[in-house]
Amino acid sequence: MGHSIMNNTSLSDWSLIRSFLAVVDHGSLTAAAVATAQSQPTLGRHIEALEKALGVELFTRHSRGLFPTEAALYLIPAARDMQTAAARLALVAEGQSESLAGTVRITTSVFFAHAWMPDILARLRQDAPEIELELVPSDSSENLLFREADIAVRMYRPEQLEIVTRYLGDLETGVFAAQKYIDRFGVPEGFGGPGHTVIGYDRSDVMLRAMREMGLSVDRHFFGVRCDDQALYWRLLRSGCGIGVVQARAAERVPELVRILENLPMPRLPVWLTAHQAMRSVPRQRFVFDRLAQEISALVAGAGGVGGS
Repeated sequence: MGHSIMNNTSLSDWSLIRSFLAVVDHGSLTAAAVATAQSQPTLGRHIEALEKALGVELFTRHSRGLFPTEAALYLIPAARDMQTAAARLALVAEGQSESLAGTVRITTSVFFAHAWMPDILARLRQDAPEIELELVPSDSSENLLFREADIAVRMYRPEQLEIVTRYLGDLETGVFAAQKYIDRFGVPEGFGGPGHTVIGYDRSDVMLRAMREMGLSVDRHFFGVRCDDQALYWRLLRSGCGIGVVQARAAERVPELVRILENLPMPRLPVWLTAHQAMRSVPRQRFVFDRLAQEISALVAGAGGVGGS
């Protein structure tokens, strides 16, 4: 069975394989249709055509959706290879364009997106209005090959293959509290001193690991208020829910926030700009990449100009 599947000529029809992988990844025709911007009947016809050509059943129906059969599981690795090759081909083809017109999709961490990207993108649009910009606030690792993003700004060095990266420097972090919190509870003598509330993360262990590296042996109950959403964490801090750790330059722009415990050694966040190597040859990608490098380097260096600071 495996030999016939691997050598069947229907595998050369990328549209059928694309639909097959979409159903594998999303578990139903409905979800796969949304992900691929195709109609559900079209996807159903693609699956039926592939099953007929191969002479095997690829999915079984369950109350929770469509599950791949043994034959489908055998087919998936070869289908993934085709997916990678098709994505690489599309990137190389797009690299032949000489025009700035088109879309650039940028992903950054949630906090960085809220704090810095609106002003940066406004200036980009002013200088290159023919470029359409998409901003994806996300703390997950988007795949640059499959165009989940064209350019990524990350607080760690990405390790995907076939990418170019540029280290832009480190962002300083600090401990801050709202003035109204200090008015109620005073300035703590230490991080999380008696009578004080520290805002931390909920399921993420990033802050706990950083604190342990600083010699503070604590668990999640050390944080009186917990939230993983970076934008909401920022609002909690500004509302006086407790003291928190944030990017220092962003907090220093907010009049109601006060920096405290300045002698406490705090970790710094490395900033990396990343794109797929083929996309760097596309004029609009290169333009946005270089402008982001310029803007963010100035931000990291404290040169001002970003967000009016």
